[in-house]
Amino acid sequence: METPKEFDFLVIGSGLAGLFYALEASKRGTVAILTKGAARESNTFHAQGGVACVASSTDTFDLHIRDTLDAGGGLCKEDVVRTIVEDGPERIQDLSRLGVRFATRPGEDGEQWDLGKEGGHSRRRIFHVDDATGREIEQVLLQAVSANPRIQVFEHHQAVDLITLGKLGYSSENRCVGCYVFNRRSGKVEAFRSHHTLLATGGCGKVYLYTSNPDVATGDGVAMAFRAGVSIANMEFIQFHPTCLYHPQAKNFLISEALRGEGALLLNEEGHRFLPSADPRAELAPRDVVARAIDAEIKRSGHPCVYLDIRGKGKDFLLGRFPTIYAACLRYGIDMATDLIPVVPAAHYQCGGVVTNVDGRTELPGLWAAGEVACTGLHGANRLASNSLLEAVVVSYRAARASSAEGPFSRKVAIPAWDEGSAADPDELVVVAHNWREIRELMWDYVGIVRTRKRLRRAGVRLQNLAREIREYYWSYRLNADLIDLRNLVLVASLVVDSALERRESRGLHCILDFPQPDGSHPPADTILQFSGTPIGER
Repeated sequence: METPKEFDFLVIGSGLAGLFYALEASKRGTVAILTKGAARESNTFHAQGGVACVASSTDTFDLHIRDTLDAGGGLCKEDVVRTIVEDGPERIQDLSRLGVRFATRPGEDGEQWDLGKEGGHSRRRIFHVDDATGREIEQVLLQAVSANPRIQVFEHHQAVDLITLGKLGYSSENRCVGCYVFNRRSGKVEAFRSHHTLLATGGCGKVYLYTSNPDVATGDGVAMAFRAGVSIANMEFIQFHPTCLYHPQAKNFLISEALRGEGALLLNEEGHRFLPSADPRAELAPRDVVARAIDAEIKRSGHPCVYLDIRGKGKDFLLGRFPTIYAACLRYGIDMATDLIPVVPAAHYQCGGVVTNVDGRTELPGLWAAGEVACTGLHGANRLASNSLLEAVVVSYRAARASSAEGPFSRKVAIPAWDEGSAADPDELVVVAHNWREIRELMWDYVGIVRTRKRLRRAGVRLQNLAREIREYYWSYRLNADLIDLRNLVLVASLVVDSALERRESRGLHCILDFPQPDGSHPPADTILQFSGTPIGER
């Protein structure tokens, strides 16, 4: 193995959190960004909605905080919510200065922000770029990163495991000092050494059969952090987006919640609305409420989907406000101006993750986390729409400032070469594909929107068996990208199941028929899991 590559800061992931951290950290040192595919392939790139931030005379920080707490089912940390909400306007200005062209409209005093509204928000406060906000942010930040001589992007470099002093045999202290990385082009494992490492790997949507997430969302950061002994919180709270396009040729295409913010209605196969009977806010209720109502309607009717109706807004409005969604639907033979849009819920967002404070600091020195991979306490038991990009930009900025202020690690640690042992080249890749498919089907069928302890236990037993198979395969064959993903996938799936079994109540996104009500404790407890002994998927 080559000599470790050395940087002051190492960023794993290339979405908003990773790129924004890199730009800020580069003011104090060199930065490497690792991304397991192309740099732009991230959850950020696919985000349609926008960034929630107070910006109008009719809105206040307190209202945004109240809406976040209401959506979060009692599990939000109010001090964290306040910090992130109040830091928002400055970060919006940062993004604007970098070149993000948030939508504006003519006002009485000239151009003003064209703020959108989404479920759970009591005011219009969504900064957007039509219906492709994430794509705009990703492209602007990648352009800024590529022009920065202190930042180097390593595409097709897949993180395998964090390197810690504990794993290297240091008994007096533990610290993250870098990462082993699989170069997907050369097929070799390389070492990256750094003073500070940021996990910005996004979520774990691909653990489910149906998801709005891209293929890279396999829970890598959570899995690596757990194997390194870092606490993981609230993984039972997987947010299912209520409205993904239901079409045999469509893959993971999200129909933004902003449509409902602009007046779209949800109809069953008979053409009747069903949300008003589920919640007085109807189509503008928080996502957990809407997703469960759709799930119940599909099960009641036996029809495979429900329908969004925004025909009343007219073609000109739809083309101006939702050009990306309009064009995508048209490719599948659906004209939003005249046709109903078939939709189903799909796994969308991981509200739990690696435990951090509001500065992105984990309990392992040298390791930081920001974005969907982290659990700061902002989202609680259910994320308020468009708070995710807000959290990513605020926490990544704070993490960059905090890690820069902390400075370099004084000791230079020798990092041993990756030990491949007697591993052979994989001979039956069909095993990997089969196990991947089985995990995702198992999670969809047994650990979905509505759960029971019987189904959860059944899923847990099967995941243990799969973990043993994957562990044997992992240590018997040379690494490849699919095997690394599979190893992380089975671990994260098990963490979701274990967390769901720990929470004996229904709260937010965790709806379990055995315990249909919240348990009433105040404040409600987080579900914390930490490595103790041999984790699933390991020797």
